[in-house]
Parts: sequence; structure tokens; C-alpha cells
Amino acid sequence: MSVEERVAAERLVLAANEAFYEAFRAGDYQAMCRVWAERAPLACAHPGMEALSGRASVLESWSQLLRQTSPLRMRCQGASAHLFGEFAFVTCYEANGDEPAHLCATNVFVLEDGQWRMVHHHAGPLSAPRPERWAPARSRLMN
Repeated sequence: MSVEERVAAERLVLAANEAFYEAFRAGDYQAMCRVWAERAPLACAHPGMEALSGRASVLESWSQLLRQTSPLRMRCQGASAHLFGEFAFVTCYEANGDEPAHLCATNVFVLEDGQWRMVHHHAGPLSAPRPERWAPARSRLMN
């Protein structure tokens, strides 16, 4: 894979990551379903909750989260993509609304039918909120 192809793939991974947060912010369950892989095994670990595995369990958890009366306005800060062939992961910080980031997240993607689809999301609390820093997305390309 050429450098140009890797950079293009990384941008697509970051776009898939942003689609996840857009669905989260919008409370759009159908969009959230489209973000996740359909055939690959899925797992999710929401902060303070048990780890989930399997498409049905993972998507049911998102259905419940997105139906909350006080919607979460989650946003991603400092996303960094790491590409390994047809597998990629993004590390980032999560903030709700205007609050500083209070979670660190890892989102894992696979290339499925030519599109980067999520297979794992894990968010956990930081020891202290992270000051606002809107660093541009960066990558560490590997293959």
C-alpha cells in the first residue's frame, strides 16, 4: 500500500469514527446501526457497565442509551487513527456538551464490504477532566 493509499484509508477510518459520534449526538439509532459491522464479531464496554458482545447485545445497549430523556451530546477530541491493513483503531477523548473531556475511548474498525465498520467501542473515565485541546487528527500508519 502506498503512502497516499494509507493516508486515504486513514481519512476514511476517521470519517467512520466521526459518523459514530454524529449518530451518538443525534440520538439516531438507525445511523448507529449502520456504523457497526454486520458480520464481524462485536463488543462494547460502556463506562461503568459490563462488557457486551454480539451484535444484538451491543445494539440493544445503544438503543437504550440513545433513548435517554437527557440526550448525551458526546463529541470526540484528538482522534488518532492507527491502521493495520483491513483493521484499524482510533484513540480519542470524549466530552459531553461544553464540558471538558472526561472519558478516553478506543474505537476499533474493520474493512467490511469496502467500508470501515466499527467492531468495538470502549470508553472509560479519566482520573480528571482533560482541558480543552482541539488537536488535529493524526496518525501512526503501520502495515
